[in-house]
Amino acid sequence: MPTLYQDGFWHGEDTRGLISQLLLVAVHQTSFERCKFLHLHCHKLEADDPADFEAEKLYMSQDFINMMWRRTLFLKEMLKRGYSFIFTDIDVMWLRNPFPRLISFNESIDLQISTDSFNGDQLSEANPINTGFYMVRSNNRTISLFEKWYARKNYSTNLKEQDVLNGMMKEGVFRELGLSVRFLDTRYFSGFCEVSRDFKAVTTVHANCCRTIGAKVVDLTAVVHDWKRFKSLSNSNSTSSVLEAQSDLGLGF
Repeated sequence: MPTLYQDGFWHGEDTRGLISQLLLVAVHQTSFERCKFLHLHCHKLEADDPADFEAEKLYMSQDFINMMWRRTLFLKEMLKRGYSFIFTDIDVMWLRNPFPRLISFNESIDLQISTDSFNGDQLSEANPINTGFYMVRSNNRTISLFEKWYARKNYSTNLKEQDVLNGMMKEGVFRELGLSVRFLDTRYFSGFCEVSRDFKAVTTVHANCCRTIGAKVVDLTAVVHDWKRFKSLSNSNSTSSVLEAQSDLGLGF
């Protein structure tokens, strides 16, 4: 998966320079060693029991849920140390540099987060959030959010952290904390739950609504293949070929 993830940056538009800015957080030793072999910036995220993270965790199994909460704790600590960041799951393919779409210059926005489906209003809390991709600024509001979020870990049986954050949003916690939140349009920040059909705009593709690592690898490999084909046709300056590609490619962008 790390190699496939790196391919997205290598073949994306204005993304190669971002590779040196990545910190890949590995949850088991094999991935960590593979990351170091690729000469990337790598960090090993330790579990309370090292054996807990050493094999694939089936979606929504207890081990999977535990891993997601351990990730949330790590990110909370990064915010408390003053780091603002883009968090991205490794099953998110970056086809274009996302910063121009993230209004990175607008410091009034605390959190910009992807959605499984987009209702047309980037400020609407009715959008179902997906914690696989978001940009968050380190400040008192976001630190408080992550502290409240992680504090619910032991009171949220059989719920992954994304479900808990969705619930907090519906309870009005975002508004109580004074958070400024922007929900990302799936036209640009796409996923398998709701696929973007705009080749000229799509920025990331998330293998959400896809349960196993094997299935994610197959489908994201298809994304890379289709993206390379689209770029090749675009570079040929053939409008008819590009339009044909948009209707023919397997992911239906």
